Amino acid sequence: MRDLAAKLRHAADFKPFRPLVSAYRSVSRFVYRIMPKGLFTRTFLIIVAPIVILQSVLVFVFMERHYQLVSRRMSEAVVREIAAVVYVLENYPQDPNHTKVEELAARALGMSMTVLPLEPLPAPTPKPFFDVIDKELSLAISQKIGKPFWIDTVGRSRFVEIRIQLENSILRVFTRRSQTYASNSHIFLVWMFSTSLVLVFIALLFLRNQIRPIVRLADAAEAFGKGRPVENFRASGAREVRRASLAFIDMRRRIERQIEQRTTMLAGVSHDLRTILTRLRLQLAFLEKTPESEAMRKDVDEMSNMLEDYLAFASGDGDEDIQLTDIALLLEELEEEAEISGHAVTTRFEGPSEAEVKRLSMKRCLSNLVTNGCKYGNRVDVHGTIERNWLVITIDDDGPGIPEDQREIAFQAFHRLDLARNQDETGSGLGLSIARDIARSHGGDLYLEDSPLGGLRAKLRVPA
Repeated sequence: MRDLAAKLRHAADFKPFRPLVSAYRSVSRFVYRIMPKGLFTRTFLIIVAPIVILQSVLVFVFMERHYQLVSRRMSEAVVREIAAVVYVLENYPQDPNHTKVEELAARALGMSMTVLPLEPLPAPTPKPFFDVIDKELSLAISQKIGKPFWIDTVGRSRFVEIRIQLENSILRVFTRRSQTYASNSHIFLVWMFSTSLVLVFIALLFLRNQIRPIVRLADAAEAFGKGRPVENFRASGAREVRRASLAFIDMRRRIERQIEQRTTMLAGVSHDLRTILTRLRLQLAFLEKTPESEAMRKDVDEMSNMLEDYLAFASGDGDEDIQLTDIALLLEELEEEAEISGHAVTTRFEGPSEAEVKRLSMKRCLSNLVTNGCKYGNRVDVHGTIERNWLVITIDDDGPGIPEDQREIAFQAFHRLDLARNQDETGSGLGLSIARDIARSHGGDLYLEDSPLGGLRAKLRVPA
């Protein structure tokens, strides 16, 4: 396959092949745009398209070959019978009212024939473009009889009228339409299309049952990626789908077991380290207040805050469940907490504000972003809305901002952009990392942009 692809790319370099390659690519892009994107719809087209093409070919062959051939033979048979009557009228003596000929036509030929006085034939009537009867009858009369004639095949009548000009009279013939063409062709079409519809309906039922396990697997994977519980999921469907489902179940169990082990280990580490820090605080409490002891107390507090940040970053959002949360109320809580700390934070939410999120994790994510804005700026504006089932929250500040080429680096753990921020501020460099991890655990993401206030904009976008 690689050699073939290389040969095709090599062939595309030749100038004579470039228009063909360009046309092929244009057609491919057009087909990709108009083709449905769903697996069920694509599979449905794979099933239905060959059936439609096959039926179209069969109908074309039947109508063009079998239908016309049978109609031609039937028209020729009717014309031969009329030609025999014409021969009798022209070569044998007849009674004055032509009673014998009319009885012969009615009894033996199944037609109604009348000999009329000689008069001009009616003017030709407009003929349908696809009138098989008119075409075949006209051709057969011209070949078998060779006399002036007039036929009327237009209308919904069950009969066809034929007038043939003889030497001294006009022969008028009424015959049934069913004698001149194959009138039962619709039976074939009805059976073909009705059978196809039944088979397509049955195929759709089986196809839906085959697609359903794939849809359940996709929903389960999406829910697990968003941190939502996956309930009552089991492997089902075809062998390949069952293998993929079992692989997903094993992967989910390994991830959950790894998270559980890490949480247990971090809980033990947290307990041990907090015990040591507590002892240090007690020992410092008995010391006199000196510049050295105050510096030690400050270091212990900073170590305690850094420990909390490290544990929060390592443990993630834990086993918190998804719940319906009023985001507008959550933003108001953040605004009140910021006011208590002496920071200028304004929040607003437009439209319905209820979304299914992990409330504590989402609050921690927004708190980290608001805290960063307050730390490096004097004004912070928070705006939230729900657009097309997506929760979008922007946090703008008027601080120094972050250069565009360093914004992705800012999300790295333990990384601080001291050149762009205040070097006197302490921190672990985990605020943005924790916020992005929480956003991605919800199935969304966190982006950094330029703020209309002149500083940095943090844009949170998660499924609602």
